[in-house]
Amino acid sequence: MRSSPVCALLLCALAACPGDGTGLDENGNPIGTLPPPDAVMLSGDVQPIFTANCAFSGCHAGSSPALGQNLSAGQAYASIVNVTSQEVPALKRVLPSSPDSSYLVHKIEGTQGSVGGSGGRMPLGGAPLTDEEIATIRAWIAAGAPNN
Repeated sequence: MRSSPVCALLLCALAACPGDGTGLDENGNPIGTLPPPDAVMLSGDVQPIFTANCAFSGCHAGSSPALGQNLSAGQAYASIVNVTSQEVPALKRVLPSSPDSSYLVHKIEGTQGSVGGSGGRMPLGGAPLTDEEIATIRAWIAAGAPNN
């Protein structure tokens, strides 16, 4: 018996099925795309991102940082970790171990409207953070947002 082209196409389609989710996190992202959580440090990895993109006078530094959120070295941790967001009081700016529930992540990803937030994507008026920078911040939060 000769196999039909339809059967061959069906077999190819079945072989290309995405699988059962093995190797994916709870959001469907491949596991291992973020830096290892214990390898990410506030002082050496996250703070340089804040310093280069956010911690400017008139933005998130100086004597009157925007919304009281000071992202300067030595000030950022106390200003963001377990601190209630002023724009969305139901969320913390950074909720340790929960990047998807951290308002700071929504602001840098531009998804703040999806959680009831407002304003523009951060950094406001600048280029968005790179995917690598966002992944670094997310990994630090996922690791419990340690003050290290």
